[in-house]
Amino acid sequence: MLSTSDVAGIDITLSDVVSVVEQAYLTLAEGKSDNPRKLTVKPEDGHSVAYAMLGRDGVRGVVAVKTSYKYGLHEDRDKQHYYTTLTLYDDETGLPVAMLDCGRVGALRTPAVSALLARELAVPDARSALVIGTGTQGRLALPFLLTTLPDLERLMLFGTHPDGIQAVREQLHTYFPDRELEIVTDLRAAAGDADIVLATAGPNTPASVESDWLKPAALSVLIGYGIAASTLHRADRVIATSAAQMRVTGVDMADENGELREVHAEFPDVLAGRAEGRTDAGQRIFAYNSGLVVTDIALGHRFAQLAIAQGLGTAVPLWK
Repeated sequence: MLSTSDVAGIDITLSDVVSVVEQAYLTLAEGKSDNPRKLTVKPEDGHSVAYAMLGRDGVRGVVAVKTSYKYGLHEDRDKQHYYTTLTLYDDETGLPVAMLDCGRVGALRTPAVSALLARELAVPDARSALVIGTGTQGRLALPFLLTTLPDLERLMLFGTHPDGIQAVREQLHTYFPDRELEIVTDLRAAAGDADIVLATAGPNTPASVESDWLKPAALSVLIGYGIAASTLHRADRVIATSAAQMRVTGVDMADENGELREVHAEFPDVLAGRAEGRTDAGQRIFAYNSGLVVTDIALGHRFAQLAIAQGLGTAVPLWK
């Protein structure tokens, strides 16, 4: 069993996270892994939401179940409760491996995916990035972007929570102490200067970047909220980590007829060279970053390996 504090104590580099996540996508594209659609339950008043996800990593030989539960969706962020767990099984020996708090896994996996999307889809000479939001996903967005795109020069942040802005600044300083963060208040102007826009904000954000604010060849990546539906519907090309998940969880980006744009390619296939990402330097690209459980499985398994090596966690006789 790996508790929140156990997982927090595991030493792992950003490049290691990116490598593990990329391998998980490539394994899925090769047909060696399984990533079924998630199950969702939500009460009529919308005060909570819960997910269950089952998957298999064929290269690591691991089967896992991830559960996710968020309570207090109508409350301010500091009053919400979020619990997520990952249970791993060795599909070669048939034995359980570990059960762990999956919060840090998700907090690392998602910005790592955004960084891979940026590496593959941004204009080749990208030099500027704008992050919208200072929550869990926004705080590591820039360090991961610099891991895959070290030539980025201008790092912009739009946020409305002072503590969140400070947290983003601290994370950037931890990983890249020589880099400067620019806090922007004119969102339209910042979006117009950015080669890459990452929308990581929560549902109550005032931010809503429109398509015509963006550079002609900009990449916009949706993780949470912060960009308008026009960025999808007026994009030259649409890439999704999963077209099926986008149809389920991306409904807030539908047009006036309730329709979503066609996905031109799924990102695992782009990484594997089975599909094209950016096909022209002048294209404006929209990318949808929804979590795939195979990335949680791969990264969770890596965490379990590191925890065992570092002497973390508690052995429990659950099945004895």
